[in-house]
Amino acid sequence: MLDENLSSPLIGLHLRRQFGEGEMRSVAVNDVSLEIGAGQMALLMGPSGSGKTTLLALLSGLLRPTSGQVIALGEDLWALSEQARENFRLRYCGFIFQGYNLFAALTAQQQLEMILKWGQGVSSAEARRRASEMLELLGLGGRKAHLRPSELSGGEKQRVAIGRALIKNPRLLFADEPTSALEWSHGEQVIELLRNAAHETGATVLCVAHDARIVPYADKVFYMEDGQLQDNDELNALRDGPLSNPVLQTPLQLPR
Repeated sequence: MLDENLSSPLIGLHLRRQFGEGEMRSVAVNDVSLEIGAGQMALLMGPSGSGKTTLLALLSGLLRPTSGQVIALGEDLWALSEQARENFRLRYCGFIFQGYNLFAALTAQQQLEMILKWGQGVSSAEARRRASEMLELLGLGGRKAHLRPSELSGGEKQRVAIGRALIKNPRLLFADEPTSALEWSHGEQVIELLRNAAHETGATVLCVAHDARIVPYADKVFYMEDGQLQDNDELNALRDGPLSNPVLQTPLQLPR
């Protein structure tokens, strides 16, 4: 059950999202409720087309739900004005998208520096130092730090996108298939970074993924199918991993 005080940093209440009307209507998310606590890394898994990415977009303020609420850091996210919601995302949220969303004209170093200088008012020298440290951590130090997206491989672009999200130390971090373009050696490193962002800085992390190797790193595991949260025996068997003891979250029964 949800905390009656609604104290968790990220809460979804009876979320529903449909597309189209009449005979063309499809329901991507159907009455989903969940909560994720501070310092927790939650994993959202399920087959393609199950509604995972749509749910991530609803919870992160990128896609308006047809009905339901999102309470993020105490704010009723979809009751805010569009400008206030954009400011909220800029100040508190980090995003890792499948499509990278990098600026074509900027080098890897500049992509990260820009977040710190323009988003957080950090000095140029400090932004340069922190960007260099993050890129080194992601295996993109030296010459690669000065390459533009067109000169980087898919996996390298994904690591730049991950560094851009992590470098601002967000309180809410949303990742959509962050390891899909990476070999597992790099993918595991990325998952460890996401886990550390939760456990060491108190961030709330929600990660959409298909790879079951990630399950032992998670504090919570949600399984989604046909737009709803479901129980899953296979994930139940995986949840007692060597790194943590994630709790597989079953559908919440909430008062209306």
